[in-house]
Amino acid sequence: MKTDMENSFEALIATYIENKVGISEHFLSTDLANNLKQNLLTLNQDSLLMAAGIGNSEKLFYDGAIRSDSIYWLDKKHNNAFENEFFAQIEEFILYLNQSCYAGITGYEFHYSLYESGDFYLKHLDQFKNNSSRKYSMISYLNSNWKESDGGELLIHQLNNNQKISPTQGKTVFFKSDELVHEVLVTQNTRMSITGWLKSD
Repeated sequence: MKTDMENSFEALIATYIENKVGISEHFLSTDLANNLKQNLLTLNQDSLLMAAGIGNSEKLFYDGAIRSDSIYWLDKKHNNAFENEFFAQIEEFILYLNQSCYAGITGYEFHYSLYESGDFYLKHLDQFKNNSSRKYSMISYLNSNWKESDGGELLIHQLNNNQKISPTQGKTVFFKSDELVHEVLVTQNTRMSITGWLKSD
C-alpha cells in the first residue's frame, strides 16, 4: 500500500509525463506548510530576506522591472527542523524520481520566495545560459485561503496550451528548467513559496 507521500510523488510524475507540468495538490502536509510559512514570516520580520536577482553568481543583476520578489536561501547549516523535514522529503522524491525515471539528479537548491502585493516576475526560463546544472524546477506553495482575486498565479507558456496555476497551500509544481517559459502574475496579496531546482552537476 502506497503512502501519502508516494502518492504525491506519483501525482507529480504522472501529470508531468502527461502535460510537461507536474502538479501535486498535497505534496506538503498542512502542518509542514504552516510551519514553513511561519518560519518565512519570522525571517521577513527580522529583515533577513533580500531582493531577488536575475542570473547566477557569474552573471547576477537586479531589475525590479523584471522581478520584484524577495528571497532567503535554505541551507542545512541553519539546522531548522522544518526546513530539514522539507529537505528530507525532497531527498525522498529525488530517490523516487531517479529510480522510476532515471533522471540522474545529484543535488538541489531551494529558497523561500515572498511576493508582496503588486509584486511579479516576468517571462523567463530557469536554466542559465552559462550553466546547465538545473534540470527540474519545483515550487511548493504556502498560501492558505488563497482566492482567485488574489492573483499571483504561475503562468506557464506552452504552444496552444498556456496553463495558469493558483499558488494554493500544499501544492507543488514540477517541470523541466530548460523547457518551459513561465511568469508570476501580479499578486494582490502576500504570496509565499519555496522555490528551487533539482540539479545534475
